[in-house]
Amino acid sequence: MDGRPPAGYNFFMDADHQSLGLFDTASPQTAPPLAHRMRPRRLDDFLGQEHLLGPGTPLRDLLAKDKLPSLILWGPPGTGKTSLAQLIATQTRRIFVPFSAVTGGLPELRKLLQEARDRRRMGQGTLLFIDEIHRFNKAQQDAFLPHVEDGTVVLIGATTENPSFELNAALLSRARVMVLRHLDETSLRNLVERALTDVACGLGLPSGHLSDESKALLVEYAGGDARSALNALETVAPLSERSPETIVQALQKRLLPYDKGGEQHYDVVSAFIKTVRGSDPDAALYWLARMLEGGEDPVFVARRLVILASEDVGNADPRGIMIAASCMQAVQLLGMPEARIPLAQATTYLAAAPKSNASYKGINAAMAMVEKLPAYPVPLHLRNAPTKLMKEQGYGKGYLYPHDHPGAWVSQSYWPEGLLPKRFYVPTENGDEARLKARLDDLRRRKPST
Repeated sequence: MDGRPPAGYNFFMDADHQSLGLFDTASPQTAPPLAHRMRPRRLDDFLGQEHLLGPGTPLRDLLAKDKLPSLILWGPPGTGKTSLAQLIATQTRRIFVPFSAVTGGLPELRKLLQEARDRRRMGQGTLLFIDEIHRFNKAQQDAFLPHVEDGTVVLIGATTENPSFELNAALLSRARVMVLRHLDETSLRNLVERALTDVACGLGLPSGHLSDESKALLVEYAGGDARSALNALETVAPLSERSPETIVQALQKRLLPYDKGGEQHYDVVSAFIKTVRGSDPDAALYWLARMLEGGEDPVFVARRLVILASEDVGNADPRGIMIAASCMQAVQLLGMPEARIPLAQATTYLAAAPKSNASYKGINAAMAMVEKLPAYPVPLHLRNAPTKLMKEQGYGKGYLYPHDHPGAWVSQSYWPEGLLPKRFYVPTENGDEARLKARLDDLRRRKPST
């Protein structure tokens, strides 16, 4: 045999990569899902990750020489991490040992590592694949670190989470991180076509079974996820009516990938804040919708807008902080889905508003200086004197009350003795802050030189 099953049959592995045997493709009740059947069996069949597996790439060269290092496959769901690990296993003389961190624990893993040691003494290497490797905490990852270090196993770990946050630094130093990307539209379209027409593994239907518009809907629905595309195809292919309208109804609403506790959360929030700061209200609404559709807490979003209103809009438009604070109150009062409306109002207002981070930079500079310098005593004329004794000690003596002077301003020092005046707040020329800048410049000119 050439590695492919006999005609009319498929050879499959279950979620734990155990053989399920041969299944007659005429028995859909017993066959695994289409996404499982369509796992690529050759490197050249692997779609969407040409930057890793294209001709002349380092991985292809290492596989050809069977000099594989330990790898961490990092990418979103449905980008082929498990399939790639299985393909790599076909290119090496090592024994492929799959393990799922979801269903297995450390005792089982230690047993597999002991078997790998025994195998090594007999001259046979082991390729250990750990799916969802981030499910092991960093302390647990130490259990297999020595076996990677001494070459007992070559490790392939698959994860949807950022390895920088989730994996042991010592482990990362001994493995190459390979980043898998969402599949582009062309790759997804090719995958759908292949699964539709493939007789041995796919549906074995003519390409015209689905219209081009319907295939485009499947690609759009998948959002770069090959598994989603194949699951959607398997859902709509048997329908007697396969119009785009029927397909939309059959697929219903696709849930956006959004992990409120993981990197997806931080990436989308970061994009949202940077877009509002960059004064693009339309893009800001897109990222706001992504967060809300993903189930983000609307109060969290409102709190971020309050921070942004001071940090990035500041005195260029003092109404910004008022609108953001009112938005937060409204969100807490309303809840979803109505909370989306004040969130949209605050988002678009702050995005369209003039920007200044002068107050933000000012407080940062002041705090940095306070950390370095001693705690100078408050000058007596600036101290409060609520008691007779304090007045006798000179508290408040010599203080000039600004409202007793023209324009409610008088020249006097507000700095501690021994500390020269500093400039922390430097207003911009943007929005309302230009007016504040002009007034402060005028007041500084009226101060006597020191």
